[in-house]
Amino acid sequence: MWSMFPLCAVAQTDTITSRIHQLDGVTVTESRRQHTLTSTAPMRLLDRSDMLTMGVTDMADALHRLPGITLRDYGGAGGMKTVSVRGFSAKHTGVSYDGVMISECQSGEIDLSRYSLDNVEHLMLTIGDNDDIFIPARQASTPAILHIQTLRKPDNDLKPHLTTQMKVGSFGYVSPFVRYHQNISDRFGISVVGEYTYAENDYPYDIKNGTVTQHDRRTHNRMNQGHAELDFIYHINKVNMLTGKLYYYDNDRQLPGQVHYYTNVSGETLRDRNAFGQLLYQTRWGDRLSMKVNAKYNWNESVFKDELMPGGVNDASYWQREVYTSVALLYVPHDKWALDYSADYSFNNLNGSSMRTVVGKPYRHTVLQSATAKYHTKRLTMTGRLLYSLYLNDAEEGYSARNMRRLSPSVSLSYKVLSDHDLFIRASYKNIFRSPTFNESYYYHYGSPDLKPESADQLNLGATYQQQTSAISLQASLDGYYNRVKDMIVAVPRDMFVWNCVNLGKVDVYGVDVDVRAAWQVTDDHRLSLAANYSFQRAMNMTDSESPHYKKQVAYLPQHTAGGSVGYENPWVNVTLHALGMSSRWANNEHYDGTRIDGYSEFGLCLWREFRWGNNILTGRLDVKNLFDEQYEIVRNYPMPGRSYQLTINYKI
Repeated sequence: MWSMFPLCAVAQTDTITSRIHQLDGVTVTESRRQHTLTSTAPMRLLDRSDMLTMGVTDMADALHRLPGITLRDYGGAGGMKTVSVRGFSAKHTGVSYDGVMISECQSGEIDLSRYSLDNVEHLMLTIGDNDDIFIPARQASTPAILHIQTLRKPDNDLKPHLTTQMKVGSFGYVSPFVRYHQNISDRFGISVVGEYTYAENDYPYDIKNGTVTQHDRRTHNRMNQGHAELDFIYHINKVNMLTGKLYYYDNDRQLPGQVHYYTNVSGETLRDRNAFGQLLYQTRWGDRLSMKVNAKYNWNESVFKDELMPGGVNDASYWQREVYTSVALLYVPHDKWALDYSADYSFNNLNGSSMRTVVGKPYRHTVLQSATAKYHTKRLTMTGRLLYSLYLNDAEEGYSARNMRRLSPSVSLSYKVLSDHDLFIRASYKNIFRSPTFNESYYYHYGSPDLKPESADQLNLGATYQQQTSAISLQASLDGYYNRVKDMIVAVPRDMFVWNCVNLGKVDVYGVDVDVRAAWQVTDDHRLSLAANYSFQRAMNMTDSESPHYKKQVAYLPQHTAGGSVGYENPWVNVTLHALGMSSRWANNEHYDGTRIDGYSEFGLCLWREFRWGNNILTGRLDVKNLFDEQYEIVRNYPMPGRSYQLTINYKI
């Protein structure tokens, strides 16, 4: 897939989040996949063609195909799914949706199950600071960012395009999807998306107690979920571009209880609603100076009820709001130099249904500023950044968390080893600072306004290689890393809604990520593809050398994770066999007896075929998930589904 990057005429200073900059008489194109090769920090990309040929079924499955990621999954279509990278908590992982960051001031963790993979053009994971310097300061404030891109560049095709899709699957799963897209002109395009998902999620599972095995079914796990989007992208002229999005999400679901022997009773329900609107504007003055402005208003509601508790004593509702704006200025004084200054401001507040849920009605003003320099030649790229973070905390009632400020540096470089081969080495260092979330500071009986912030250092050394011939393509990357987190805040779940937060003094994480993609065009009609990833991570509690828990692996982090797929495309039925797995983990930091979670491996099979009539495309697809009916858990006492089936019919006009 090819995209337009906003490049100045005399310097290749690019951006991932905005695609167009046309200069008089000059049009510059660059492969997004080529950018992942030359980046100064690890970048992993999955576009729509990758997801199809690799047999990716949903957002959770897509994330499993990216090395360095650890996913927490509570099981089933409606189970919460959060992602952490290289031993950092999920709160350290940012998520960008069409160029604007998603926020969650209450828990700090983005539930990725609410974002539909059917509307995604590509997913890209960036770890550390890469050579894309024309970004908001908030994007520089996390160790890793998952970019979700849905917008498509308008072109000369002015015909309306309609995509309709129906998915049906095991355990009462039904999900219709519709997308309407039209270019009003070659500069202005709009799209409307609607999706609904219903699932009973009453899948069977086995639980063992010594030599006795109990067969049961998941109960109280129904989900009703829907979301809608309205998007536009407007290239006003050659130097001005405006994009916008309106988004609404509603999920009314039952929360299954933890599975213990002889019981899995739960009366908990959760309704999540989220609405936001965002705008992104980009302009350029001459050949040297560009500006990017984005603004967003975000509203979230969570309504939790426990029908088994009399008088609604456990019921809790939360409302959070955010106003966010950012300005970035890019200046290119020389063909080898580029400078960026970005300033972000956000206001967040949170209130609950009672003092028992959240104390004091907290609010926060956040100011982030970053100054970045980039030096670029044909073989060498170097970047350096200083990020200033200021958090001003207060509450309408009672006490508030402390104010926090920090200056965080980062540097990175990429070097092409041989002029006639695509072999690059890269190195990067980043210091980052995370303020505690509202839950960590104010949650009744769990939060503390005196909680220390996390400070993290990350080092990376890696290499990427690419070879391309008329028949064979190969791209491989290898990265070794070391992270040190001071005052790490580790969240250990009691259930799907309540977490216990523990402050560890020091955590050291070191590991290796490997990613390989290969394809062989055997003949015009036959193609073989291979994708594989492997990660090793050792995350150790280094707080007290005298403690019996010294150097023990941090809760829920496996030492080994791996995934892969083999695909065969042909004139009859395309076939993909894929697999993923991880080693054993511990449900707590102390490694108590009986808290070890066994490792697992899961295989899947995907069969698909496209039929074309002119510009119309009908795609039929059958997925068999967990092919060998493996019984396993990712989060302790929340069993994952066994073998299941999913049929997808997609029709594009």
